[in-house]
Amino acid sequence: MTSIAAFCRTRTHQFVAAVTVGILLAAGAVVAAPTSLARDSRSAIKPTIVLVHGNWADASGWSGVVARLQHDGYPIYAPPNPLRSLSADAAYLSTFLDSIPGPIVLVGHSYGGAVITNAATGHPNVRALVYVDGFAPDQGEFVTQLAGADSAVNVPDPTTVFAFVPATQPMAPTTDVYLKTSVFVTSFANGVPADQARILAAEQRPSSVQALFEPSGVPAWKTIPSWYVLGTRDHIITPAAQKFMAERAGSTIAYIDAGHLGLVSDPHAVTRVIERAARATD
Repeated sequence: MTSIAAFCRTRTHQFVAAVTVGILLAAGAVVAAPTSLARDSRSAIKPTIVLVHGNWADASGWSGVVARLQHDGYPIYAPPNPLRSLSADAAYLSTFLDSIPGPIVLVGHSYGGAVITNAATGHPNVRALVYVDGFAPDQGEFVTQLAGADSAVNVPDPTTVFAFVPATQPMAPTTDVYLKTSVFVTSFANGVPADQARILAAEQRPSSVQALFEPSGVPAWKTIPSWYVLGTRDHIITPAAQKFMAERAGSTIAYIDAGHLGLVSDPHAVTRVIERAARATD
């Protein structure tokens, strides 16, 4: 019995030793693998693309663009834009960008263009800016003064275009501003099927008054290369106003036959410009 027990103990020790050696060898292989994988894949890493929506919208407006970019292998984020004030919204986005390693292509639609203009200033990882029917303000400018004289929202009586919550007067900086459904469908979402436009109008997120009238800070487009998708049928930011901002920023301009929501009505064209900007960061 003693010899059998001793034999079993010996066999057990040998088995444990063999398993231990195997685990250690496997662990060594696992530890070594990522180094070579990282080295092999580094050249193929694409920049992260961050998509920023504007007023009277949310991140779902980017869905068609997101699907195409993901299909092409780009890491994508479309964070919520708080729409509370330009400085606060830009600060939030800047903090979000801090969490992303590596190069970033920052894309802004409409008011989101003003937000990326401020959030990217001094941010080392942002390699390219893309404006999609977007505001590109200079220091001291606010978005409402840049929409263009013929903009559908540039009217003598704002109550014909906007609904305010609360409706009491005078308005406060924190008063919420909604687009009236008729204006949303015919001017904000022209080019989008009417049924879809009415759904988007019902789901819109409001801007605050302060976000519309707060002066912009030092613009990132002075130091970061930019691209501009210009909708030639835009009724919210007129094509002439867009062209002025894009040329002043030195942007590479792409014209598309679309209204203000070109990202919804023609996501393929918008994606093409974003990927062009992304390739320029290589």
